[in-house]
Amino acid sequence: MPPSLIGMRKSTRSLLFDVLLALLLMVIGLIGSYFAVRGQSDRLPLDALGGALIVVAAGALVARRRRPVVVLAIVTLAVSLYLLMGYPFGPALFPAAVAMYAVASRLPMRQSLIACGVALVVLFGHAYRLVFDQGLDSLVWTLPWAAWLLLPWAMGVTIPLVRATRAEQRRERIYGERLRVAREVHDVMAHGLAAINMQAQVALHVLERRPEQARLALEAIHRSSRDALDELRGTLAVFRAPDSDDGDERRPSATLAQLDRLVSRMTGSGLSVRVEVAGERPADLASNVDLAGYRIVQEALTNVLRHAGQGAAAHVRVSYQPETLELRVTDNGSKKPTASATKGHGITGMMERAAGLGGTLSAGPRPEGGFEVVARLPLRRGTG
Repeated sequence: MPPSLIGMRKSTRSLLFDVLLALLLMVIGLIGSYFAVRGQSDRLPLDALGGALIVVAAGALVARRRRPVVVLAIVTLAVSLYLLMGYPFGPALFPAAVAMYAVASRLPMRQSLIACGVALVVLFGHAYRLVFDQGLDSLVWTLPWAAWLLLPWAMGVTIPLVRATRAEQRRERIYGERLRVAREVHDVMAHGLAAINMQAQVALHVLERRPEQARLALEAIHRSSRDALDELRGTLAVFRAPDSDDGDERRPSATLAQLDRLVSRMTGSGLSVRVEVAGERPADLASNVDLAGYRIVQEALTNVLRHAGQGAAAHVRVSYQPETLELRVTDNGSKKPTASATKGHGITGMMERAAGLGGTLSAGPRPEGGFEVVARLPLRRGTG
């Protein structure tokens, strides 16, 4: 549906609501004021003029969204005349409350406070005449009405602030989710393309001399691209999945339990990888910790594939400790680590993942040669 049509429908619904509200306040004001005089012997019974002032005050509310200050002025004038002429207190003041709410919710706080303050002074102008006629005791009876009219102003100021805060929180959640998905897509594609690139180099190198080995490399490219596409679909499915109170139901399913498949892809790319698991995997391992652990190992092995050099081997150690998941990825790379290996976005991304869960990650060359990545993550951080 075009945005213009959506806007027209919302505007129509708002106008219809305002018309119905104005009619409702007219009916309540007329009926309520007619009977309110029975408990206020010093006030005049409602007549045609008093009824007309109630109709004007309530009818002006139809335009409260477009011209809140003008509506407040009309309502204030009508209700003030109504009170000055001696008609009874009661539902006739409801339009003033709604007009003050409209001004408070649409104007900056300082401007709305000034406008509503002036309106309040004018509304109770009749009280000054009562002081001369009946003494200061008459003010005691009118003060509660003045205090009651301050409530809609307070609500008009507070409710938009609450809505704005909730909207900002929602935008932050959406941004965080998009950032998380973008990071997942980066890791999936970076790993998949690095593996495919290495396998393609092998295929080109042996294509003419050993075509059977080139065929194996092409099959490895096929498997790597298929796995990367499957993982990418699982990641992007977050956008197609229905909203759920449990965010983890919409998270990608990559876990440390799938390291064998990851190692198989790396082996097909010419990298020798040995995996060692120490300790027992806890049944209540948090899903975000599990996913982060997998991505850290994936990125570390991708860096080995990119930078360690021909014939390098990697060792992955996954250690489940009482409160900590420790991941250690080392290699015996023959190349000296380049600036891109030690300061690239991959290591920064791994550090951000670990820090986001309250863990730590260090990466750097080993004294005996090669490179090492060590991550320590709290086992049960986040929603599991």
